[in-house]
Amino acid sequence: MAINEDIVEGKLKQAEGKAQDVRGDLTNNPDDDAAGKAKQVEGKIQEGFGKAKEAVKDALD
Repeated sequence: MAINEDIVEGKLKQAEGKAQDVRGDLTNNPDDDAAGKAKQVEGKIQEGFGKAKEAVKDALD
């Protein structure tokens, strides 16, 4: 089975977003905090999209 790029990229975005969120908390920078949270949400959506594509692919097989 091939690795679904959307799932991998989504997880990476979530990790990057979490790091940015923590950096924003540590430096008391609300812009970094907000951008990190937004990137985490974007990553979760992309990961969910990848999982949905896998489910459809599995259903068709």
